[in-house]
Amino acid sequence: QVQLVESGGGLVQAGGSLRLSCAASGRTFSTYNMGWFRQAPGKEREFVSGISKSGDKTHYADSVKGRFTISRDNAKSTVYLQMNSLKPEDTAVYYCAADDSFYVYRNDWMYDYWGQGTQVTVSS
Repeated sequence: QVQLVESGGGLVQAGGSLRLSCAASGRTFSTYNMGWFRQAPGKEREFVSGISKSGDKTHYADSVKGRFTISRDNAKSTVYLQMNSLKPEDTAVYYCAADDSFYVYRNDWMYDYWGQGTQVTVSS
């Protein structure tokens, strides 16, 4: 098992930046693909970004491509999401998730472990 704790959320003006972190504990971090998802009020949870176990493969939702960057530090058991040029529509609770499958999936039901979430609010 792995336990995940997100941090770094907050209130930011449109055009600003935030860096989310997700610290993992428990089973060896490098055996998990990691994903970031978000859920806005009244909407379904959606895929934001994913990264492979070694960090050599990254995936992004079209809505964040070119603005967000996912990375990981396996020595620190942490995955990051650098969010630049934030827009009001990025406002949501952001979750990190872990999955030990071969591929990096965009479907939330493929992920076995989830953090508690961190709120990101972007004001216009």
